[in-house]
Amino acid sequence: MTNQPTILFVCNSNRGKSQMAAALMDLRSAGAIRSTSAGVKAEEGKSVNAEAAASLAKIGADMSSGYSKPMSPELLAEADRIVVVGGADLGTLSPENAAKVERWNPDEPSTRGIEGEERMDLLRDDIDRLVKDLLARL
Repeated sequence: MTNQPTILFVCNSNRGKSQMAAALMDLRSAGAIRSTSAGVKAEEGKSVNAEAAASLAKIGADMSSGYSKPMSPELLAEADRIVVVGGADLGTLSPENAAKVERWNPDEPSTRGIEGEERMDLLRDDIDRLVKDLLARL
């Protein structure tokens, strides 16, 4: 067994932002961090957002084989850090879990009328910036 820290990235559906963050953490940490993701409203087994996967592929990150997973007490307990990406509501957490949570509010280009590939690339770049910042603090 290693002392590899585990980071749980959480969003609503677990088809886009949290999957992107986990794939970017895998890329940037070169395996030093174990990253997982889940969604508070995820439907088990749904495929990831194809536009998000294509955007990540452009920079060498891969989330194409991912699928949505619902958040569970077990995932929360296993995580050394919980990163909420966007507006997901974790509900009531135990004090132990609450102490491990940080919230990211990445730029949402769609609020400025930017959609499609450009939106996804801008979102990817902002989440990537947040991942790099987190790695620098670990």
